[in-house]
Amino acid sequence: MTTDTPYNVLFICTGNSARSILAESILNKLGKGRFHAYSAGSQPKGAVHPLALATLEQLRMPTAGCRSKSWNEFAAAGAPVFDFIFTVCDNAAGEICPVWPGKPVSAHWGVADPAATEGTEEQRLKAFKDAARTLHRRIELFLSLPLRRLDDMSLRHELRSIGQQ
Repeated sequence: MTTDTPYNVLFICTGNSARSILAESILNKLGKGRFHAYSAGSQPKGAVHPLALATLEQLRMPTAGCRSKSWNEFAAAGAPVFDFIFTVCDNAAGEICPVWPGKPVSAHWGVADPAATEGTEEQRLKAFKDAARTLHRRIELFLSLPLRRLDDMSLRHELRSIGQQ
């Protein structure tokens, strides 16, 4: 963690249709070029949830390039080498992940699945906004860390603590 190159971050969720997409977009905007965020799923849905896109648009977050994709895409030769990997749903936290080159620092930042919310359109949209708000706050905390000054153990501790907030 001592170079001036941007950090590569992967957000993983099972379906890669909501939470990981939200996190990817939020970090790409808030990271202001210091971070390149990506998202993937162990069992991607194949499409981004429309309410995830609507939520990002309402928050003025980028949606260009948002797509549901497999984590296998990032385990292949030529894929970015990740500095950080965050699981954002309970299912992905317990799954066997691919072996990632470069020994990225990982943490679990579980968020309730807004796509599983039933009810009115208003209630469902609120669930997406709540998930985005939680991820936004965690990403802000992540961005405030003095990454280049933290030793590995301290960094892992801080990232786990963020996931519990």
